[in-house]
Amino acid sequence: MTRKRNPYKTYTKEFKAEAVKLMEESDRPAAEIALELGVRRNQLYKWKEQLQAKGEQAFSGQRGRPKKENQSEVTTLRQENERLKEEVEILKKATAYFAKDHS
Repeated sequence: MTRKRNPYKTYTKEFKAEAVKLMEESDRPAAEIALELGVRRNQLYKWKEQLQAKGEQAFSGQRGRPKKENQSEVTTLRQENERLKEEVEILKKATAYFAKDHS
């Protein structure tokens, strides 16, 4: 029997910022704070890293790769170029295989 995966828990930007602030200002271990807040310890460190790297822009709510419609034309063309290169390689190998004398 397969088990359905639980949906990701989402936390507000304010919750994440307060959790990082609590971790930085408290003399308690991060593991204890994480347990109290109901998150994983490494998640606190990730939030801290994001906050330091992006400041106010951290926790924008966008996850994963950008959607196709939001990708730049250059990115889309690069992806297509890679796909076409792979196809050319496959065709070269097929041509070499069929060009051999199979007698």
